[in-house]
Amino acid sequence: MRALLRRRRRLAVLAGLTATLLATATGLPAVAAPPRPADPLQRQVDAIHGTGAVGVLAEVSGPGARSIARAGAAVAGTRKPMPWNGRFRIGSATKTFTAAVVLQLVGEGRVSLDDTVERWLPGVVRGHGNDGRLITVRQLLQHTSGLRDVAPEISALNSAAGYRAERFRTYTPGELVRLAVSDAPRFPPGKGWSYSNTNYVLAAMIVERVTGRSWAHEVKARIIRPLGLSGTSVPGVLPFVPGPHAHGYAAFGTEEATDVTALDPSMAFGSGAVISTAHDLNRFYAALLGGRLLAPAQLAELTDAVDAPELGVKYGLGIAEIPLSCGGTYFGHRGELLGYTTWTGATADGRRSAAVYINSDGGQETQKAMTALVDRELCGTG
Repeated sequence: MRALLRRRRRLAVLAGLTATLLATATGLPAVAAPPRPADPLQRQVDAIHGTGAVGVLAEVSGPGARSIARAGAAVAGTRKPMPWNGRFRIGSATKTFTAAVVLQLVGEGRVSLDDTVERWLPGVVRGHGNDGRLITVRQLLQHTSGLRDVAPEISALNSAAGYRAERFRTYTPGELVRLAVSDAPRFPPGKGWSYSNTNYVLAAMIVERVTGRSWAHEVKARIIRPLGLSGTSVPGVLPFVPGPHAHGYAAFGTEEATDVTALDPSMAFGSGAVISTAHDLNRFYAALLGGRLLAPAQLAELTDAVDAPELGVKYGLGIAEIPLSCGGTYFGHRGELLGYTTWTGATADGRRSAAVYINSDGGQETQKAMTALVDRELCGTG
């Protein structure tokens, strides 16, 4: 086989030389081979990189096809490329994992979406006008509970100095909830919509109370292992990204980026702690929307979306419904956790999926380019 390939290469070289000699002898210009058109996905990835992202990787999956492209650097200031199957913190895309676990428990009759937080976590949500007796599981998953977001209380997420001081700090779920309910709710339960990581801390705590096992165990047993997501993990309090990965960078609103790759993810318990790959995220969202993880009744609950004015889209239970430029909608989630930003989504039938992530902050132009990539690929025009 190698000898055959070498012979073909020699013939190609000889053919090129012959064409050049003929052109020289006749005085005619040599005819160059027509340039190959640039790969559409690569063009979109290059466009995202051009907005200032350190590195970019995108993967698209559809019936019988898979495309992947990358640009930029895995380590700022170097030429080290983004790893093809690199792992990264998926941030709030974790919420879809948590919602899927809760809905599986609903399908098993072990919990109801209409159960109150108080039933499963008595006394946990109390004080300053917060009352777990008035908040349902559905309202947690839908972000209609009114509970304050705990993220602004986490120093490591809000400044370079805070990151350096507390990147290895471990939080308990109860501590996170106490920080969130130390202030009045944004609105009475069910009377508005507001994105809050606190909702998913509580949802994960309910998973643990219902099953008697850890939230991490249930995510692994119910999603990661059945789908064979070999690049996906729930790291607990381990501050490092395992396996091949790009470094993550955050500027905290300044001109200087800080390497924030190391981070104790306990601050994002239930809401943003999962580590995954673009390939695994595509498989997860395709399986979820394709009906492989939830019974039809629970899948209908997942995708029954309400207006989410803060996001400019609709939001179901741990998943957003986003308009497509070609008509219709897709379902997915944005994820961001200090140094990594991702957009992932799939068509309503799960047949096409797209995931793109960067290893740095995502400004407005970067976000627009990332959402445009997902839209274009899910519309089938990539």
